[in-house]
Amino acid sequence: MTDANFDIIVYGATSFVGQIITRYMHGQFADGSIRWAFAGRSLAKLQSVSDAVGLSGVEMIVADAADEAALRQMCARTSVVMSTVGPYALYGSLLVQVCATSGTHYCDLTGEPQWIRKMQARHEADAKASGARIVHCCGFDSIPSDLGVHFLQRHALQRFGQPCEKIAMRVVSMKGGASGGTIASMINMVKEAVGDADLRRELKDPYSLCPPGHGFSAPQREVKIAHDDASAGWIAPFIMEAINARVVHRSNALIGNSYGTGFRYEEAVVTGAGARGKTTARATSWGLNALILGLAVPPVRWLLETAVLPKPGEGPSEKAQLEGGFDIVFRGTTAKGETIACRVTGDRDPGYGSTAKMLSQAAACLARDVADDVPGGFWTPATLLGDRLIERLQADAGLTFELLE
Repeated sequence: MTDANFDIIVYGATSFVGQIITRYMHGQFADGSIRWAFAGRSLAKLQSVSDAVGLSGVEMIVADAADEAALRQMCARTSVVMSTVGPYALYGSLLVQVCATSGTHYCDLTGEPQWIRKMQARHEADAKASGARIVHCCGFDSIPSDLGVHFLQRHALQRFGQPCEKIAMRVVSMKGGASGGTIASMINMVKEAVGDADLRRELKDPYSLCPPGHGFSAPQREVKIAHDDASAGWIAPFIMEAINARVVHRSNALIGNSYGTGFRYEEAVVTGAGARGKTTARATSWGLNALILGLAVPPVRWLLETAVLPKPGEGPSEKAQLEGGFDIVFRGTTAKGETIACRVTGDRDPGYGSTAKMLSQAAACLARDVADDVPGGFWTPATLLGDRLIERLQADAGLTFELLE
């Protein structure tokens, strides 16, 4: 959309993460290299954000997530819409529809696989026809995983002449407060799954986001409490594997199965060595299972929502964001047994500080770095933005990608 007023509109700018994004955008693109505006449903709240951040001169746009006419007017003014309005299954569907039919490019922070699948089924044909490039999962879920695998596979091909047939991702460390928005999305997904047997089956399929006819059938390992020799410690399931692995497998399908039709991928959290590490792994696994079971029971869910879990709009303090970070290692093995590893790190808490920078740079990459002849459709961060986004993230978002010897 070359005649648009703006390169990017930040939609949902009054949300907790939206406010962090506006601060980052204001500082990062103060030179005018990206023309941007911010939008939401309440003019008063937008003005409050403008005053707090000091956004004098940056245009505010009022558009409710349920107002199709307002969303179309907004989309007509920009090349890219960056959306932070979640849970997306509740509030994000109409905007994706408008972008897909109008040719407006789109990126978001969702980690809701059931919603992504619905959007693909309903709107991929429209996006291909209009030229709209839709990229979900442009935050901590699932940029480090998707681009980490992309980075490692690229170097495996250069070094060995073949890709890794299996990759194990390990969260070595992760520090940051829980996200109220992420919790709200999880709660909604569990609510949907409780009453929908088909959805429960879908959520067990690691290839549920792959396009029809993908041909993948390799069984994927279910991570359990175990000692991981490569990490020299105990591991436990990682809650975000549920979305990250699906995005990685979709990337493989979209690039012609270049990781291999039998590619295997897993994620886990390293909990430490010795008896203490084993105890922590058990507590992590049991706690995750207890949370999912609790959310499935209405009275327990109500108690968790009202008294225990963070609410939408709540998040870590600025101090916690600055002191947070993550360190993730990927270890790959080729069909010949050759091994290669890389590390991806971030310098802010993953759920907010780093996520805000990742989404902003993904939107900038989508607006400026994708060739005009790339077709519309539902892409992944690795397949559409790839190496150029890695460059942006390392230069301006506090992430690092490095090979390990």
